[in-house]
Amino acid sequence: MKNHKLRTTVATAAAVIIVYIAGCGQQAQTQPADKLDVGATIGALTDVFAPQAIPVEGYAIVGGLRGTGSAQCPPQIRAYLKQYILTQLSAGGFDVDELIDSDNTAVVRVHGLMPAARKGKRFDVTVDALAPTQTTSLQGGWLYKATLKKARTFGLSTRSLATVQGPVFIDTIGPRQADKKTGYILSGGRVRDGYPMAIVPREPDYMLARRISDLLDTRFGKGTTPAASPDYIELKVPTEYAEQRQRFIDIVKAMYLVSTPELTAERIATFTRDLAVSQDKHSSEIALEAIGRVSVGKLSALLNSSNEEVRMRAARCMLYLGDNRGQAMLRTIAMDKASSYRIEALKAITAAANRSDAAFVARTLVRDDDFNVRFAAYEQLLKLDDVTISQTVIAGNFYLEQVAQANRKEIYVSRSGRPRIVLFDAPIYCRNDVFVETDNGSIAIDASPGQDRVSLIRKVPNQPRVVKLNSSFELGEIIRKLAEEPLLKKGTLLRPGLNVSYADTIALIKQMCDTGAVDAEFRAGPLPKIE
Repeated sequence: MKNHKLRTTVATAAAVIIVYIAGCGQQAQTQPADKLDVGATIGALTDVFAPQAIPVEGYAIVGGLRGTGSAQCPPQIRAYLKQYILTQLSAGGFDVDELIDSDNTAVVRVHGLMPAARKGKRFDVTVDALAPTQTTSLQGGWLYKATLKKARTFGLSTRSLATVQGPVFIDTIGPRQADKKTGYILSGGRVRDGYPMAIVPREPDYMLARRISDLLDTRFGKGTTPAASPDYIELKVPTEYAEQRQRFIDIVKAMYLVSTPELTAERIATFTRDLAVSQDKHSSEIALEAIGRVSVGKLSALLNSSNEEVRMRAARCMLYLGDNRGQAMLRTIAMDKASSYRIEALKAITAAANRSDAAFVARTLVRDDDFNVRFAAYEQLLKLDDVTISQTVIAGNFYLEQVAQANRKEIYVSRSGRPRIVLFDAPIYCRNDVFVETDNGSIAIDASPGQDRVSLIRKVPNQPRVVKLNSSFELGEIIRKLAEEPLLKKGTLLRPGLNVSYADTIALIKQMCDTGAVDAEFRAGPLPKIE
């Protein structure tokens, strides 16, 4: 029963997800495990199924639109939403039609590419107001929780693959006029169930499956193949390859099923030579890592190669195999301002070197002249949970991160993935002569010459009332007070905040940089790429 259930799961995953097939090119004929060719690899005799992105979609409701929504909704979608919403409520008496009919809400189509790798993985989702409706803007809205299903399988009974909810992000800082009827839920999608990776022999063969399972469990640890049968082997990614799943898959496919000391020595000599002189250096590097630590002796000779790519790949392979001689070369490459492989070397050090050594290199490079190198160093420091980066969650919607040891004032804002504002060389201060406001004039930052505080002002919609907070000139405090939700307890304001959206916050910061109110270079990340 257990084997049947797992086999069904793998088959379902293969049918639903977009997979790639291992062993491209001319495929070897499957042979009985006791008569394997000495050159047989796992990739030559099996197909490796790995979950890829799944197109998903659904329908949902965006609220909080202040009159820019629409009561219009196609009957089929209305019926679906009514049934779905009622299944989510524990209390009765809720009028779903009243919610949909409000001009403060809009029915939207939500769609994205779901990374099916593991449960809980986050991803960006696009929201579009339905074309036939009179919705004029989704700006400032909140997408109520919805389910996402495989694209073009609309219906309540269809299996839900992911959920999505969160604030609607509409980009207003790009060069183009924003389409306010289309936005994103940045990192708002969440995978419900991960799909298993599987190795599938091209012909059922118990001995072959057993040999593969034993080989992988011995190399990467018990539990790498939690289940095996003649026609499938479930495959789990080891912790050390959690951030390099594709590399792990490539290594698995390159592993030989028949080895002797003589064969191994011959293979190491061949792939070391190929790494030095061939065009396909990646395959040679992967093959040497697949052979294992016994490769490092020959690899070490390549650290003296005149070809920098060869030195980098040899050093990376050695470090991944536990030989620290590779680390010194990677560090040299990462620090070389003329090198084309600095970021690759830095990432390898973070992935496999001692934590303190990796932090030292990243702290040095976060002060580099090249922004791409600086940004990569910041991201590695973040992975290392380094003390030079402070991280605060603002209103549960985005991160404020401040990098202390950078040497130039820069502000980075993300427009895809995890919403974040990064202040390089923090703290950053604004001038005492500043006035910026949002396009609709509802939010403003104001400080006249000679003032010792900055005024943060928000007009209450449809009311003459204005909410005003004071802040110091430190940009981190301005951001927190702008975007944080106010916290009241027994009439006392414990945490001030104007609850300004992430999109409006970064638009105000850009204005402050553009007008010179903040002496820092403003950089915006790319928008989501959702086909």
